Amino acid sequence: MASTDVEHTGGHAEVIDTGWRREPADAPSARFGWHGVATKTFYGAAVFFAAFLLLMMIGNHTGHVEDIWLVAFAVGVLVIAARGWWMSRGKWS
Repeated sequence: MASTDVEHTGGHAEVIDTGWRREPADAPSARFGWHGVATKTFYGAAVFFAAFLLLMMIGNHTGHVEDIWLVAFAVGVLVIAARGWWMSRGKWS
């Protein structure tokens, strides 16, 4: 069975040097000029999505079961975003 690992053996005449080099684990995309994830964008999207869920409570429905679910999902999104922000503070100074 073939392995899934990519083997790069330099120096042989039949192997074309593509310029690929092993990069550190904390900056896998360093040669492309972009590091990490867009955390500010994700946090902004989480706040927007939570606000959108809360705004969906305005409507012509009579039951409050939908309101409970909307508030629960909005709070869940904000808790996950707050936890991600809290856990990552100070990492990218």
